[in-house]
Amino acid sequence: MLKQFLSRLPRKTPKSDSDESYRADSSRSDDSPRAAGRHNRTHGVAAASNAAKRTSSSAVFPASTVSVIEPLVPFKDVPNSEKMNLFVSKLSLCCVSFDFTDPGKDTVEKEVKRRTLVELVDFVSSCGSTRFGEPAILAVCRMCAINLFRVFPPNYRSNRGGENDDDEPSFDPAWPHLQLVYELLLKFITSSCLDAKVAKKYIDHSFILRLLELFDSEDPRERDCLKTIMHRVYGKFMVHRPYIRKSINNVFFKFVFETERHNGIAELLEIFGSIISGFALPLKEEHKIFLWRVLIPLHKPKSMGVYFQQLSYCVTQFVEKEPKLASIVIRGLLKYWPITNSQKEVMFLGELEEILETINMVEFQRVMVPLFWRMGCCINSMHFQVAERALFLWNNDHIVNLIAHNRQVILPIMFPALEKNSQGHWSQAVLNLTHNVRKMFAEMDEKLFLACHSQFKEEEAMLNAAAEKRKEAWKQLEHAASLQPVIGNTAVLVSPI
Repeated sequence: MLKQFLSRLPRKTPKSDSDESYRADSSRSDDSPRAAGRHNRTHGVAAASNAAKRTSSSAVFPASTVSVIEPLVPFKDVPNSEKMNLFVSKLSLCCVSFDFTDPGKDTVEKEVKRRTLVELVDFVSSCGSTRFGEPAILAVCRMCAINLFRVFPPNYRSNRGGENDDDEPSFDPAWPHLQLVYELLLKFITSSCLDAKVAKKYIDHSFILRLLELFDSEDPRERDCLKTIMHRVYGKFMVHRPYIRKSINNVFFKFVFETERHNGIAELLEIFGSIISGFALPLKEEHKIFLWRVLIPLHKPKSMGVYFQQLSYCVTQFVEKEPKLASIVIRGLLKYWPITNSQKEVMFLGELEEILETINMVEFQRVMVPLFWRMGCCINSMHFQVAERALFLWNNDHIVNLIAHNRQVILPIMFPALEKNSQGHWSQAVLNLTHNVRKMFAEMDEKLFLACHSQFKEEEAMLNAAAEKRKEAWKQLEHAASLQPVIGNTAVLVSPI
């Protein structure tokens, strides 16, 4: 009976077996160079079934609150079979964050981290034929996330335009370390040892979105690094391309229609410039919508001068790929024409000339009436740079050829503006250019020029007669009012004449 009762009790697993297996794992782990990064193991990694896998991942999630870090052995001192494990351990070492606002704080630890980052960059650059496994990819992504992804302080200078153009750029005190992290990420993404099919699980939509948020950094060096990295991500991870385009569009939408505050619009447009150059023909409807709903409204903000060169390049790329879009772009420019901002007007005129250089006759005829009505207003501008830039369009042979073929429509629109300028613009340079354009029109079609001149004189005489009539009517009103008695504050009623 007693034996039967004891046989039903659960038997306890011998402790020696578990202890021996644990010591075996520990001995294998302690022999590895990753021993320094094994102090903190997360619950998710501890649940791994394979002991080797568990050991490899243990260095991926170190505590970022360690105040003292010690250097690990160099890569040259370990066999090739252990280099990838050491790579993961060194990445874990670099997950420790420091305060760079105080240069005298944690100087030794900062130097250890800097040297470790340099080692990691060199290792990735010369990895040879060794493929990066998932633990290494995860470790790189986590280290970059800890060091790079951060919330920027309130930015009171981000509306960069106008009076803020002369402000000195703001530099991040942590840049010596950030630069190495960015360099590591760039070399890692461009490495032939990285399999995009495996890496896309870790360099995912969330990771890409956080990278795009960093474009609002005030440090131009950081934005330049991000631009290069995003170029490479877009090129290597084809599966993420639609999401990258959509996410950048959302940044543009928020900038144009909500905040008008962002530091990285120029860099994002530069990325899109290279993307547009790779669009296949015929253009998809999605890309045409991007032109009309994103690129054209980007001409509206006051700070357009900061990113005008990149914006103009993107628009020109579209027109060169599909010339039919030229009339759409010109209508968009006319819609957002900066009537009260002379500096932006000069920029618009420059972009307009680039578009007109590639436009065909059919598209030109669709927009020539509103276009040259606006050109007439620019020619009469009291700001000499605007008037000069508008008149410079007649120095372009292709534009002059388009005007010559459509002179029957364009000259009647432009003649009053030219005649008004020639009669009394304050700038001598504008006067000289106006006379040259008038002479050019006269040589194109003297008969039409004389007809426009005659019509202008008739209209001018009619306007003068109407002005004299109004002046005489006011005199009669004033005379009639003077004959009425004024009593106190009583209003004087004048009977109609």
